[in-house]
Amino acid sequence: MDMLHAGAVAGGAATNQVKIKGLDCPLEIRHSPRATRLSLKVSHTRRAAILTLPRRARLEDAGDFVARHLDWLRDQTRKLPQPVPLACGAVIPLRGMAHKVEFIGPVRSESVVMPEGEGDGVWQGYWADREVTEAALPRLRVSGEPDHAPRRLADWLKAQARADLSERVAHHAGALDVAPKRISVRDQSTRWGSCSCSGSLSFSWRLIFAPAFVLDYVAAHEVAHLREMNHGPRFWRLVRDTMPEMNAARRWLREYGAELHRFQI
Repeated sequence: MDMLHAGAVAGGAATNQVKIKGLDCPLEIRHSPRATRLSLKVSHTRRAAILTLPRRARLEDAGDFVARHLDWLRDQTRKLPQPVPLACGAVIPLRGMAHKVEFIGPVRSESVVMPEGEGDGVWQGYWADREVTEAALPRLRVSGEPDHAPRRLADWLKAQARADLSERVAHHAGALDVAPKRISVRDQSTRWGSCSCSGSLSFSWRLIFAPAFVLDYVAAHEVAHLREMNHGPRFWRLVRDTMPEMNAARRWLREYGAELHRFQI
């Protein structure tokens, strides 16, 4: 079965993207010098199927491989959570608490975004129970012209993430007597945080959607790497000493982490 055309992987690019008939998400084709065989997976964070090929793999073999696994691929992509745009009427979590977004138009206000209600612990109940009445949810009111409101909301969420992460990094760095060189907040799709050998910390802004103890754990995790650039026993003791809820946060990320990528700018 000719699933892939020559242009899909020609030209030596590391990653290319094609559409497969009957598949609701794109297929990303990657050449890897380290791959020894063809492999296929579905990424919840990228909302894409990923086909990895060894450098010398033939296009015909890749097409046949996808064809043999097409039923499995369709079944896996059907399980992907539906994306949620940052639009008026959307329900999104803020620090773990579900809010309903409202675009209120141009108004005189000191704030771009005006949240109602703060707190943790609502995430599990809300996402496990779709019968929650949206009318009872606190509002996330966004001022300004409707065309600009989604971007204003996204910028505000990123600023909130930076503020929360900066505060928790300072707390844990003080406890461990270390000093990060720099803190950056990005839209990382493969990890929640990272620590470079130069001491720079990077985090996903999407942690602002998670309960506060989850963001706190990721901050503690990366700060601990300033002392131990590994995941050995000493490293985990440092994290646990500064973040007693470590295990609960790790369980939360395993169970709900992919959900944080549903919310689209």
